[in-house]
Amino acid sequence: MDLLEYQGKQLFARSGVAVPEGGAAADVDAAVAVAERIGYPCVIKAQVQIGGRGKAGGIKVAKDSDEARAHAGSIIGMDIRGPRGEGPFKVHEVWVEVASEIDAEYYASVILDRSAKKPLLMLSRMGGMNVEEIAETDPDALVRLHVMPSAGLSIDDARRLAVDAQIDEDVVEAVAETMVKLYGAFGANDATLIEVNPLIVTTARDVVALDAKVTIDGSALFRHEQLAEAVDDDPDQDPQERMAKERGLTYVALDGDIGILGNGAGLCMSTLDVVANAGGRPANFLDAGGGSKAEAIVDALEVITSNARVKAVLFNIFGGITRCDEVAKGIIEAFERVEIEVPLVVRLDGTNSEEGLGLLAEAGLPNLSVEKTMLGAAEAVVELAAGRA
Repeated sequence: MDLLEYQGKQLFARSGVAVPEGGAAADVDAAVAVAERIGYPCVIKAQVQIGGRGKAGGIKVAKDSDEARAHAGSIIGMDIRGPRGEGPFKVHEVWVEVASEIDAEYYASVILDRSAKKPLLMLSRMGGMNVEEIAETDPDALVRLHVMPSAGLSIDDARRLAVDAQIDEDVVEAVAETMVKLYGAFGANDATLIEVNPLIVTTARDVVALDAKVTIDGSALFRHEQLAEAVDDDPDQDPQERMAKERGLTYVALDGDIGILGNGAGLCMSTLDVVANAGGRPANFLDAGGGSKAEAIVDALEVITSNARVKAVLFNIFGGITRCDEVAKGIIEAFERVEIEVPLVVRLDGTNSEEGLGLLAEAGLPNLSVEKTMLGAAEAVVELAAGRA
């Protein structure tokens, strides 16, 4: 789960990291009210989960209330595309903060290095640009340090990191303390990424996080009620992902038109690949779980078919813990509860598969066909989806 900039800054502040004073606003009047409270000049920043906001006109400085009103009015509601054409992302709210007097810009991050199985700290005296540009322009300027989770990050190690990065001598201690606090925020919030670019030194020689990019492990949100509420309040959250979350299903939205349901992450991933190889475009990843019961199947079908882009659905079930007759009962019940207008292709194999197939044959459900193999099912669903284009 990616946080918005201001959500990341609020997380930083709770960990003791210095951030500019500011406030979030969802409309123009609220933005002006924040600006009046914190004073001018102030910066009005679009809150979208993408870079390149400044170049897109999503970050503007206001010298007075008239400019604050004009800038907030132009930013709220605008669509912003990322530097690589991502999006567009609609701006629903802005962050209004005190304008900073910048003397130096650094780059700082903590990331989960899965290959090393340790957090990785990175620090550079060359802030304000992408980390890829830093590494290309001056590889020695990007200093790295792996941290043993059981030991944590000591102030001595953080100080050495700052010295190795050739941070200005008078702020080495402050930068080291900030890195320790960022590492603490990383662990305390189950983050997989914390990036501050730029980490600035003001003209008063204070070290301040001017930006915040934070990614939280979505599987750990149950431990972070405040962060989970931020996800629930996100107006851009995919409606099917929201529905699936409410029903305890593992769902990821994709951009295709073939609904996918499997039991187990590995089987789901394999099904996506087979459908793609057959010329289709999956609309989702949905794992109904290793012991899928009829109710879970009903919920899964409701989620998948609520997506208007879906032209056909593939059920790929291998019965181990899962009983195929329970899956069949779920499909039959779903047809009774939900108006399913798209064709379904079902492949059942494993525990009680003969019983499950028998139940489906007896039910005589419309627009439902059965295939024996995964490849045959993939080819069939791709053909059905193409026929509804």
